Amino acid sequence: MKPLHELTIAEIQLLLQQKQFSSREITGHFLDRIAQQNSIYNCYISVDNDGALNAADAADKAIATGANGPLLGVPFAHKDIFCTQGVKTTCGSKMLDNFIPPYDATVVAKMKAEGAVMLGKTNMDEFAMGSSNETSYFGSVKNPWDLETVPGGSSGGSAAAVAARLAPAATGTDTGGSIRQPAALCGITGLKPTYGRVSRYGMIAFASSLDQAGPMTRTAEDAAILLNSMSGFDAKDSTCTDIAVPDYTATLNQSIKGLKIGIPKEYFDERLDATMAATVQTALAELEKLGAILVDIELPNSALSVPAYYVIAPAEASSNLSRFDGVRYGYRCDNPKDLEDLYTRTRTEGFGEEVKRRILVGAYALSAGYYDAYYRKAQQVRRLIKQDFVSAFEKVDIIAGPTSPSPAFKFGEKGDDPVAMYLEDIYTIAVNLAGLPAMSLPAGTMNNMPVGLQLVGNYFAEQQLLNTAHQFQTVTDWHHQSPVTE
Repeated sequence: MKPLHELTIAEIQLLLQQKQFSSREITGHFLDRIAQQNSIYNCYISVDNDGALNAADAADKAIATGANGPLLGVPFAHKDIFCTQGVKTTCGSKMLDNFIPPYDATVVAKMKAEGAVMLGKTNMDEFAMGSSNETSYFGSVKNPWDLETVPGGSSGGSAAAVAARLAPAATGTDTGGSIRQPAALCGITGLKPTYGRVSRYGMIAFASSLDQAGPMTRTAEDAAILLNSMSGFDAKDSTCTDIAVPDYTATLNQSIKGLKIGIPKEYFDERLDATMAATVQTALAELEKLGAILVDIELPNSALSVPAYYVIAPAEASSNLSRFDGVRYGYRCDNPKDLEDLYTRTRTEGFGEEVKRRILVGAYALSAGYYDAYYRKAQQVRRLIKQDFVSAFEKVDIIAGPTSPSPAFKFGEKGDDPVAMYLEDIYTIAVNLAGLPAMSLPAGTMNNMPVGLQLVGNYFAEQQLLNTAHQFQTVTDWHHQSPVTE
């Protein structure tokens, strides 16, 4: 048998049912690895040793009575953006360093109800604002493939934990690529579902019309298992759709012969490194061998996605983050002179530079003199971007291309240039603006660092995405490659 930390969710579940080991054994194995190695990668903010072992013991008792379930007794990690009752939830910020939620987010409650075992909470860019995990109050996460490079963001802690084998799987959130980009940079599989497919209740908001939770795993099969648990209608979230959830694992083995895959010319222009382009083209050729048909398409407004996003997202962030004022919860400055001093110093001391930058941009875009010129215009551009995808999906089933313009970059390389950092999400942002599902899967290497292939689906077509990804992973082994030697 493989080492316990090399097992996928599907393998863990099967071996637990076969009594090859107990949930307490595998949970303890991961907790030991975290204790030994988290100082190397900094991918966990907090570890819930007692809670994890208690949950594992409960799962073992359930399994002993004949209970079964795809997540029963399986350890995993939550991004530290999900409220967890009784367990600190920081959102990567000094502002929430002392916040212990009195309730569980819906995603947390769903997975807990299925008997999954939470190991801890993973590091992230502060309030999910960043593409490199360099904005976290708790320090940067290291990419397990090269400790001098970033893991991507904002879900970099989750991506690094899975890549370093410090968790079999993790949850993430994606506002402009924050599941897919770190998945690509760390060589794992990450899925952003259709907006509204997964409840946002208890998920601390960055940009409410863009945020969506999703799974970060080693394989497409594991992503399907996790998405089954996470998805579904929630009356507590007014943006959650009341559409039946299919079994995402049921169609993984279907043939993709005849599947039409659109290749946008805008994704393969001069902005994309030639080696990166060749690596992605090689991956696409594998899909062709499986019977897929590659079709050239155009997404003419895709170049407008980054400027539109960086008006809309900060505008929503400036509104959402106004609740952090030192009055009700979270950080509070010492000895404020008056109410204005309380607000000013609490927010000045509690927020990091990137968060402050986006709050200021958002407040400016929403101000009376500039609302029409910036925010309204950006929303109009958003409609054009969405229409591009609607038109494209009249001709093709899936759209494919690179997840990011380059492999993982060095720490500090883009820190002094916010625009360069924002352009790291150039291939992912349009998907969030349109509300579509998309995923990244390992598809090769460049300079010995992982390269991600992005697949974009039509609304609520996660089954088709997962099927395509799984078929790709049956004929390639990039998802099995690991930076871990022990």
